[in-house]
Amino acid sequence: MDEVDFKTLLARLPVSWWETDADSGRLRSGGGAFTDEHTAHRFLKALSAGAADAAGTGSLPTARPGDGARLGEGPRPIGGPPSKEIPRRTRFEGRTFDVTWSARGGDARRRGSRGMAVEVGGGAPEGAGAYASFADLSPAAMFVRDAAGCYVWANHAYAHLYGTTPDRMVGRHLGEFDAPDDAARFMALDDEVLTGGHSMRHTLTYRRPDGSPGHAAGYRFPVSWGDQRCVAGTYVDVSEYTHALDGRRRAEEDLRALRDHSGLPCVRLSADGVVDEASAAAAELLRLRLCDLVGAPADSLLAETPERAALHAVWGELTGGRRRNAQSSAVLVDGDRRLRRVWMHLSVVNRSRGREPGVWAVVTRPGLRHEPHPALTPAQVRILALLAAGHDNAGVAAALRLSRQTVDYHLARLRRLLGAATRPALVARAYVLGILSPHSWPPRSTTAAHPLSPA
Repeated sequence: MDEVDFKTLLARLPVSWWETDADSGRLRSGGGAFTDEHTAHRFLKALSAGAADAAGTGSLPTARPGDGARLGEGPRPIGGPPSKEIPRRTRFEGRTFDVTWSARGGDARRRGSRGMAVEVGGGAPEGAGAYASFADLSPAAMFVRDAAGCYVWANHAYAHLYGTTPDRMVGRHLGEFDAPDDAARFMALDDEVLTGGHSMRHTLTYRRPDGSPGHAAGYRFPVSWGDQRCVAGTYVDVSEYTHALDGRRRAEEDLRALRDHSGLPCVRLSADGVVDEASAAAAELLRLRLCDLVGAPADSLLAETPERAALHAVWGELTGGRRRNAQSSAVLVDGDRRLRRVWMHLSVVNRSRGREPGVWAVVTRPGLRHEPHPALTPAQVRILALLAAGHDNAGVAAALRLSRQTVDYHLARLRRLLGAATRPALVARAYVLGILSPHSWPPRSTTAAHPLSPA
């Protein structure tokens, strides 16, 4: 902050600053302690003359003990060198200031001086003037009430909550501004603060001028205001924040209702791959209790298949922020150790209150449950797909450009591997075991990379 910015800030505070030239008597001054330049000049003249105040009450000693100041002792003339660079307390027209000044260089007679006075008292109780002047500029709502519930001070932000001004609140009871139930509740809080003698942090609701509910969060604490024991409060209006939280809570409730009643198998996975939430349909699909599914590592639900490595690669892109959503397939292992191929949609969800970012996995198309089957060669899978399409042995041989003997060898081996004695039984077993996809025509492998590829 440079000097111009600093002086601009002082123009809003109960402070007076000045700079003098001892030779010419010219001066510059500013600050918000005085509303006009004439009053500021009279204040400086009173200081330079060592006068007390206009009523002749005498200056006050400083708050520091041992600095030599006594009642009736005024500061030295502005142009003269000060004895110490310490604040002195003085009164001017019923107002109390702490004054600090110093020479502008080693030779005060040639260079003049500069100083600052901070108001510490005035029309408000002793010590409250500077606080009230500063707090009046605060965006936080602040008030002071006596034990009977009458306002003795309020800033503009607090009065704005009630659609009025501070001068219309001071001296009036809080029951004139709040509904009877709210007023009784606020009085009970005030009594608790005064009785306990300590501050209280809490959130409260109030009624706005238009009748809508408002929300505020802050502190109440006991204060001495003149000779009265009062309750002060400082609050921030959090109505919009509260409304946003309510909207978010309703959205989360709607999402949970949709999750539980849509019939879609879906799970919410944490960034480290653990099930945070799951629908009842997902637990049913996996033949698990819902309480056993939540908290389970996702890898424990995946079979050791080629899709698993591909799914891990997609997962790294989602959690690494390189993708927002993806389509994928996987082979799940259920509670009975049976396998089921599923197709699913993965979507990244952002960080929410108290939760890390994660991924929603929604099963869009479940396959049939099947038993683990022995590993087959690509040629054997193609033969099964062609049989399911209705080709005879000669047609299979022509399509694959194999000899009839080679096709007969593969068919004999497939009957032993899959435990099927006939061609129709081979096709049925291929679908039951999940070798062929039940959702495609012409028939093709469930792991086919391209829709037109048989395997």
